[in-house]
Amino acid sequence: MKESKEDARRRMKSISGHGKGIERMLENDAYCIDVIKQVQAVEAALSKVSSLLLEGHLHSCVITAVRGEDLAERERVLGEIADVFETSAKI
Repeated sequence: MKESKEDARRRMKSISGHGKGIERMLENDAYCIDVIKQVQAVEAALSKVSSLLLEGHLHSCVITAVRGEDLAERERVLGEIADVFETSAKI
């Protein structure tokens, strides 16, 4: 879990830099298709961060809840996962 969070943090720093680059491209009136390609690259990078965080969550919090005796906690954690997928389907 710690490795995936650290990897996600590093990726977010890189994404932040790319975001600033896109901002500069817009300020400099860069070619629209070039800007769109950079936006798509950032979207893909954000998706990877989301996947890393979800993987870490599944291997820690969800496993602990599923193996535990607290039915309410198990249902809460599984509900969160369902909500994440429901939200991503709307986007």
